[in-house]
Amino acid sequence: MSGIDIVVLGVTLFAIVFFGVWMTRNDQKLDEFLKGNSNSWGTIGLSVMATQASAITFLSTPGLAYDSGMAFVQNYFGMPLALILIAIVFVPMYYKLELCSVYEFLEHRFDSKTRTLGSVIFLIQRGFSAGITIYAPSIILTSVLGWDMNTTVIGVGLAVVIYTVTGGSHAVSLTHKYQMTVILSGMAVAFGIVIYKISGHAGFRENLSIAGALGHLNVVDFSFDLDKRYTLWSGLLGGFFLSLSYFGTDQSQAQRYMSGQSIRDSRLGLMFNALLKVPMQFMILLLGVLVFVFYQWEKPPATFLPESMTEAAVAADAETYQNYENAFIGNFKSQKSAMQEFVGALRAGDEALALSSKEKLKVAGEESRQSRANLKTHIATVTGAESMKETDYVFIHFVLNELPIGLIGLLVAVILSAAMSSTASELSALATISTVDFYQSHFSKNQSDAHYKTVSRVFTAVWGGLAILFALFASMVESLIEAVNIVGSLFYGTVLGLFLAAFFIRRIGAHAAFIAAIIAQLSVLFIYFSDIVTIGYLWYNLIACGLVIVLSLMLQTVMGGRKF
Repeated sequence: MSGIDIVVLGVTLFAIVFFGVWMTRNDQKLDEFLKGNSNSWGTIGLSVMATQASAITFLSTPGLAYDSGMAFVQNYFGMPLALILIAIVFVPMYYKLELCSVYEFLEHRFDSKTRTLGSVIFLIQRGFSAGITIYAPSIILTSVLGWDMNTTVIGVGLAVVIYTVTGGSHAVSLTHKYQMTVILSGMAVAFGIVIYKISGHAGFRENLSIAGALGHLNVVDFSFDLDKRYTLWSGLLGGFFLSLSYFGTDQSQAQRYMSGQSIRDSRLGLMFNALLKVPMQFMILLLGVLVFVFYQWEKPPATFLPESMTEAAVAADAETYQNYENAFIGNFKSQKSAMQEFVGALRAGDEALALSSKEKLKVAGEESRQSRANLKTHIATVTGAESMKETDYVFIHFVLNELPIGLIGLLVAVILSAAMSSTASELSALATISTVDFYQSHFSKNQSDAHYKTVSRVFTAVWGGLAILFALFASMVESLIEAVNIVGSLFYGTVLGLFLAAFFIRRIGAHAAFIAAIIAQLSVLFIYFSDIVTIGYLWYNLIACGLVIVLSLMLQTVMGGRKF
């Protein structure tokens, strides 16, 4: 990056963090530090959005759309309905009980062991996810500055830990609204620039037609195939249960809207997300599709992975590399010619020619895609980078190579702001649960607020260290945005089943719910890792939740109706 970009990046991030820490410097009460208690609905809405919209959202999602199109947006179709249900049912109960940890509710309804089980499940899955959200921005800094990946992971992780330890949850919420302002502004700038760049080749509608012809406008899939990850039905059903569990029973999210001045503010903050989250994800995916179209007009690199890998492949076997590249260049030129013919047919209004040229474009596009895939496979094999997902590097490559000076720094600030906001929320929530559900509940019940604040800061540092360890192994997982959703889907359904049983089925007792939750969690993990059956990961949310409710009802019947 240029000196101007570095200044823009540094000033933007410093201003956001300094403001959050400064505004919360006089917070003394424990609930202010752990969850905040005076936020407006606008702050809550942006904080909820910022918690979910991690660096992964703005780094990996455009790359996912570049690779496979718009289908991922279906994951969010069930979210608005889930947020409405949470606003109606969950929020009033949380406020009534004046909860600091949402898992306290499980103890009010069931018993302490059920609360502990919910807390443990949260700590496992959210601790792992925090590692992935630290790893994501490390990809950026590695690409931008050429640092060693492990060193970068540790550096980014420590920076987030220091920020969270200093300001607590209240600072996290306050900084979120400024981070989201930077994020949304930066993404709008990137969107405008990619449209400007492709407009020199064809109009906006014509470029969308090209994306559609090449299979990248696949927004809705009505298939009932359970093996498919993204369909309308998995999004509406599995996505509904994933969102219901994530926003309703995950401390990192509940902590955001439990910080409101009133129930009304919390509900309005959730409705803000119900209205805007799906359109935001749609636009981010569309940005990735437009970047894809840009690289159909302009020759993409052999791989979006760091240039050092291409250089290593050339050095190892220059002749083989050149043969693969020549094949790709030839197919790329044929595809570009087919695109020009297709655009010409669209402009002439010749439907017959448009249909025939569209088919020609599909064939040429597949040949170009396959030849580049061969080239990428060769590079990955030679360099030993088979586990690295190229899609996670697509958007940052576009930013670094296509944006003007100054805006590069802004877009890098966007992604790092998202990383800070999401990771800070996760570490804050992990520290809250560790302090309230374990230390305060089981080991030291009658200490001062100052004592518990100190303990919370220690837990923040500990979880930050564990997240860094997870991050060091994150390069072995799938696409980052998918990895986070897979981890969540394996655990969220069980906790959601406990909460739904607690809210709606009064005849279920503590023992039955506890045993059913353990069986359901082990069953889902067994199905996933044993490969007995292959299903889209969103369905695990529904399966685990259903198992908890059905098994707890059966067990309660066997226990003779005793609610203990």
